[in-house]
Amino acid sequence: MKGRVLGAGLLGAAVMVLVAFVVNGIFGFTAGIELRRVPNEAAVYAVLKETIVEPGGYMVNPAVVPGQGFPPNEPAFGIHYAGLGHEAAGRLELLRLLVVLVATTLAAWIASMASGRVLASWARRFGFFLLMGLWLVVFSDLPKYGIGAHPLGSVVALGALDLGLWALAGAVMAWWLRPPHLMRRNGGS
Repeated sequence: MKGRVLGAGLLGAAVMVLVAFVVNGIFGFTAGIELRRVPNEAAVYAVLKETIVEPGGYMVNPAVVPGQGFPPNEPAFGIHYAGLGHEAAGRLELLRLLVVLVATTLAAWIASMASGRVLASWARRFGFFLLMGLWLVVFSDLPKYGIGAHPLGSVVALGALDLGLWALAGAVMAWWLRPPHLMRRNGGS
């Protein structure tokens, strides 16, 4: 079963990377949410470069009103700085590919240890992967909504993309992870 798990992980990663490339690389879906341009970018960049010198996450709040706290309906901004410039883009993409491969292989390994009832049909194996994807969306995408973070619509869109990626990868991993007795019954395929 180890070979089937590794194969499922590789196949799931390939599907996920290919679909993410089309959706993000060609259509710019995530960039439209995560990488929107700031008006007067040069001036904002100069202030940020001078002010934020240590990597980390930062909040920029309106001035506190004495005795009342933060004024209502005033924006709060979140700033994230990893300490990296554009020269790191290639290394980071390789890291992302590795992360996707590890994630899909772990998901295939977890699914391979499911009960015989779950493993007995493609629909149940697929449902298992879909539930893992939903768990990841709830845990990693939904918390991106909040003060100084993403608006709710963006969080829902990013979550839908991640769930869709896991659904497509899960569909092929569920097909690949057929138990050996089902492969023999279907002529080895």
